[in-house]
Amino acid sequence: MAEQKRDYYEVLGLSKGASEEELKKAYRKLAKKYHPDVNPGDKDAEAKFKEINEAYGILSDPEKKARYDQFGFAGVDPSYGGGGGGFGFDMGDIDLGDIFGSFFGGGFGGFGGGGSRRNGPQKGESLRVNLALTFEEAAFGCTREIELTRTETCEECKGSGCAAGTTAETCPDCRGAGQVRIQRGAGGFAFSTTTTCTKCRGTGKLIHTPCKKCGGAGSVRKKQRVSVTIPAGIDEGQAVSLRGQGNAGTNGGPAGDLLVRVQVKPHPQFRRDGVSVLSEQPVSFYQAAMGAELEIPTIDGKVKYNLPAGTQTGTVLRLRGKGIPELRGRGRGDQFVTVTVQVPRSLNAEQKAALNAFGAAMGENVPESGLKGIFDKKKKKK
Repeated sequence: MAEQKRDYYEVLGLSKGASEEELKKAYRKLAKKYHPDVNPGDKDAEAKFKEINEAYGILSDPEKKARYDQFGFAGVDPSYGGGGGGFGFDMGDIDLGDIFGSFFGGGFGGFGGGGSRRNGPQKGESLRVNLALTFEEAAFGCTREIELTRTETCEECKGSGCAAGTTAETCPDCRGAGQVRIQRGAGGFAFSTTTTCTKCRGTGKLIHTPCKKCGGAGSVRKKQRVSVTIPAGIDEGQAVSLRGQGNAGTNGGPAGDLLVRVQVKPHPQFRRDGVSVLSEQPVSFYQAAMGAELEIPTIDGKVKYNLPAGTQTGTVLRLRGKGIPELRGRGRGDQFVTVTVQVPRSLNAEQKAALNAFGAAMGENVPESGLKGIFDKKKKKK
């Protein structure tokens, strides 16, 4: 029933008065999303696809659009006096090849002749692996070997899939295209599209005597060791791409790539923030108060640092040039060291007496028992 339909502009996600270009753009987007070939067996998608076709069929026709804008569904209903004549429409200016060829990179059946042939040269699939590195390996770079299994062109048949001395037959159903044109829909919604040829499975050829080594596939799976150079400064989650180290291509196409994603193991002393290294340096109360020469660990080894007297806990020291090298650049970041003053957890009698004496000298409120210990010690010395 007309009153049960959704507004045609709403169906296409547009507002009333949308331009011809806006209508066409919205239709293309929705046609890609809900096309039956993209959603096989999905009844909801099929219903939406018919709905957007109906909406575009009305709104793309200037005369029907004018009647719809003025009278709503009554203006385009077949029973209306002016006669909408149904919802069939000519899709001449909408090339499904253009829609699906651009959406699937030319691999969706080659609509309208604009897509690439399925039996033409195809680049191989790219492979992805994870590589765990130590903190130092990521900082300074390294060379590692990765073991992987990938498809490679069969050496026996050179990728043809045919046994020696034989050749493949051109598929009679698709004539070597790898695709066949079929009619979809009915009535006003009928249109033609293309799909993978079932006889040759999209290869465009029939192999009657397959290669024994690859079974007609033209490629075989092999274990390989690949050397990868990790650049200095690489960080967690970043990747190195090795061109041509992925799976073999088909029909003479190039091999895919190998993407090596880096995972950096945690370090017991250091943390990273961009090109900066963060660490902590424990010091004693005496060192913080009197100053001291420290040996601070860095990713280059220990370095000497003169801690000034009176350093407070939480003070951040900066070691220039002791951070992470810039990735594919020049220079290095810095290391930032947070000082933590260690408070003794247990003291012997002599240490307590010394600390009480220090407290008294600093004007602290020292307990009488502590002062007594100090005076007793002075008496013994006399």
